[in-house]
Formats: sequence, structure tokens, C-alpha cells
Amino acid sequence: MDTDIRRITELATEKKEILNRIEVEYEKVIVGQKSVYKYLMTGLLTGGHILVEGLPGLAKTLAISTLSKILDLDFNRIQFTPDMLPADIRGTLIYNQGSGQFDVKKGPVFTNFVLADEINRAPAKVQAALLEAMQEKTITIGDTTYPLPNPFFVMATQNPIDQDGTYPLPEAQMDRFLLKVVAEYPTRAEEKRIISRMGGAIIPEAKTIVSKDSVLELQNFVKQIYADEKIMEYIVDLVYATRDPEAVSIKKEYIRAGASPRASLAFLKAAKAEAFFDGRAYVIPEDVKAIAHEVLRHRLLISFEAEAEGMTSDTLVDQILQRVEIP
Repeated sequence: MDTDIRRITELATEKKEILNRIEVEYEKVIVGQKSVYKYLMTGLLTGGHILVEGLPGLAKTLAISTLSKILDLDFNRIQFTPDMLPADIRGTLIYNQGSGQFDVKKGPVFTNFVLADEINRAPAKVQAALLEAMQEKTITIGDTTYPLPNPFFVMATQNPIDQDGTYPLPEAQMDRFLLKVVAEYPTRAEEKRIISRMGGAIIPEAKTIVSKDSVLELQNFVKQIYADEKIMEYIVDLVYATRDPEAVSIKKEYIRAGASPRASLAFLKAAKAEAFFDGRAYVIPEDVKAIAHEVLRHRLLISFEAEAEGMTSDTLVDQILQRVEIP
């Protein structure tokens, strides 16, 4: 085992240089939003999908389009609207009068990177069409099922304030997202750099520096990162605390429903990516703690009583982290 960890550690140091190059190129275009970048890479490296909550104008579209260019991956932006149909996502069959047959017109989901902009503005059946693609990584048009490109990554966005004309994602669909990230306003210094950089005559553009094959190699490498049995137990303890809050001295009335087993899997995958970002080939408890809010905030259903007392899912996650014993 020690020999394997040493071997993977050497690889981690080597492959971390690729991440450093990607980040340097990314920061030539994007100012700030480091957490969004980090969790976009977490989703990409682990084969998961990310839900980003943030106000308009915080460079969410620019972030994912820039990353797709750096990684030489195809990118489509889908603006979700109340009048959309599932075919607008998947594609459809179109009758060809010349051949007398139906031709397949594939939808915008057939790409590597999908930006599902304002996903909560579309009806549930449209959301389900995308989320089915996220889960199965295939699309059925007519009687034929087509595989989606590999890698396939979805970043969905939603506005935290403007709820007019929205269709909030059901809990079962929210659970499909590996992480939920909150995009914050830039600092004063960052905003000054933004207007200086983007307000000039020449707008910076990122260059392609990594191939698709390299991305697939990084994904395979992250799977090899070692997680000890005690780390697994710590993850399960955190998830079980959301289902039995009284075990960690939190009122059971505060949480209507806890996290599913998908949360445990998300913890493990994201913690491995966290270790990789730090150049390590093994997971430590701090890696698990670092991504706890992003893994759990959209999976905890808090009660009206908790909301009345000014609590949020994040404050409950804070309490769980404080009270679950660290291995």
C-alpha cells in the first residue's frame, strides 16, 4: 500500500503542474471567483455536475466558456425559459420529404460542456430531460439511444432572488448535482481589475493548452487517490448526522429530510479532487470538511421552525462539522 501511495504521490506532483497551467490561463480572463473555478474543476475531474447559485453578472457564463476553450472541449449554452420543451434539450426527429424517412436532429445537450442557464425557469419535464442526461449520459430520440460525448459536464445556474416565473428543482433532482456553489460578489480590488481588464480596447482571451485526452487522464488519476477506511467512516458519520440530528445534539425538528447515499459518494469524489488540488495522493479529514457545505447545502431540507430561528442549511452543516468527531 505504501508503495502505491508513493507512486501516486509522484504522479500527483507531475499532474498538479497541468492544473497549475490551466489555472494560470484561466486567470488571464477571469478575475476572482476562485471558488467557482475550483468547483468547476472538481465537477469535471470527478465526472459530476455543479449547480451555481448567484446573481446575474458574476461571470458564470464566461467562466465555463473560458474553461472549455482552455481544455479544447465543445461548449453550448442553453437558456432555460418557461415555454421550453424536452425536445429543445434532447433533439427530435424531422421528416425528410426527399428520402421519406425521419432524420435525427440532435439537441444542444450533445456537447462536452453544457451551461444550463437559469435552470429553474423551465418546467419540470424540461429539467428532467437534462437531469436524465446528467445521470445516464445518454439521450433517447425516437427509438434510438445515443451516448453523450465524453467528458460530459453540466453547470446549471439559478438566481437566488428573482423567483417570479420559476419552477424550483425538486429535491430528487437537486440530489443529482455533485455540489452546489454560491457565487459571491467580487471584492473592491477585484472589481477594479475587472473594469480595467474588460473595459479596454483588447479583451483577453484564453488559449487551448490541454487536450481532451489529458482531461480524461486527469479524471482517471483522481479515481486512484487513496481514501483510508477512517475517512470513509467520517464521511458516513457526517451524512448520518443529517438523518439523525439528535445524535449530534441538534433538534430533529430542524431537518425535514437528510442527505441521501449520493451525498456520501459526492463527499468521497470531491474530497479526492480536493487532495489532488493540494498535490496529495491521499485524502485527509480537512479535505472532507472543505467541501462539506457544497456537498450538503442543497441536500438538507430544513424545517420552517429552523428558518423561523434564522437558520440555514449552511448553519446546520457548521454545527454538524463541529460536533462530529474527526478521525
